[in-house]
Amino acid sequence: MTATLIWSIDWLQSSTQEIEGYEEVVLQAGWRLNGEEETATTSFYGTVSFLPPQPNDPNFIPYNELTQDQVLEWVWASGVDKDATEAAVTQRLEETLNPAEVQLPLPWVKND
Repeated sequence: MTATLIWSIDWLQSSTQEIEGYEEVVLQAGWRLNGEEETATTSFYGTVSFLPPQPNDPNFIPYNELTQDQVLEWVWASGVDKDATEAAVTQRLEETLNPAEVQLPLPWVKND
C-alpha cells in the first residue's frame, strides 16, 4: 500500500502595521504534513518565517486572495524540504506498521 500524505497550513501570522497600503502582509506560517497508511497515522509540523513578496513586488498577493497552495510554495521555498519531510513521514508510518522492537507480555504473568 502507499501512504496518503496531506500538506496543510494551520495558521498564518501577519503584520499589524500597514505596509504600502496593505495591513495583512504574511510573515509566518504554521504547516503540517499528515500521513496515513493502513491503520497507522502520523503528523509532522513546524513553523517557518518568511518574507513573501512585498506589496511593491509584482508577485505580491493580497491576504484575502492567498491560497493554501501558494503559502505551501512559500514554506518549501523558505527551507522546508518537501521531499525529505514526505520521506520522513513515510518512514515513520512504515516503522509503526512494521516495528523493529515490540514490548512482549511478561512470560510469568498469565492472562486468563
